[in-house]
Amino acid sequence: MNYLAHIYLSDEDDFIKIGNFMADAVKGNHYEEYPVGIQIGIRLHRFIDSFTDSHPVYRQSKHRLHEKFGHYSGVIMDIVYDHFLAKNWKQFSETKLEDYADIFYKLLQDNYDILTDKTQNSLPYMIETNWLVCYKSLVGLELILFQMDHRTKNRVNMPAAMEDIKQFYIEIEAEFFTFFTELEQQSKIELLKLKDEFSYQN
Repeated sequence: MNYLAHIYLSDEDDFIKIGNFMADAVKGNHYEEYPVGIQIGIRLHRFIDSFTDSHPVYRQSKHRLHEKFGHYSGVIMDIVYDHFLAKNWKQFSETKLEDYADIFYKLLQDNYDILTDKTQNSLPYMIETNWLVCYKSLVGLELILFQMDHRTKNRVNMPAAMEDIKQFYIEIEAEFFTFFTELEQQSKIELLKLKDEFSYQN
């Protein structure tokens, strides 16, 4: 899953959201250097990634792109699943996506000093392009894929995946809903376990 899903699955705890959001930039046990809430967010992020990568429905979606995009089919599908979350946001939250994104950007700005260097460096661009809302449209999805392709030095031409995404759009959206319902349930269970492990109360 990509940024929006990780934030959403962090419940309403600010530090857990921050940890879940920036977890990819924290390697190994270095997460232990952070406040407990952020530690929980990082651990939850790793659980979500592991659950996602091994889930048969997600793997089915990813397989649609594998022949052309290989390893990067997972990167692309993470973004596509976030597109479906953003597109169907009203089914998951009573807060408008635009407001939800603005609140999260402000949370990151207010806690700037605790962010990883990588997160600090990417934050201005994320806010400028309104990344979390940009996912919502197919035009925005293609823009995000273009940006990701640039980050990987144009190794696989990620924007070209739009042809396959449009071809299997209905099927992938159905797979997203099947998968995400289960992911949301399992993430809630894992979050409760982590809070208990850390004796964490927010």
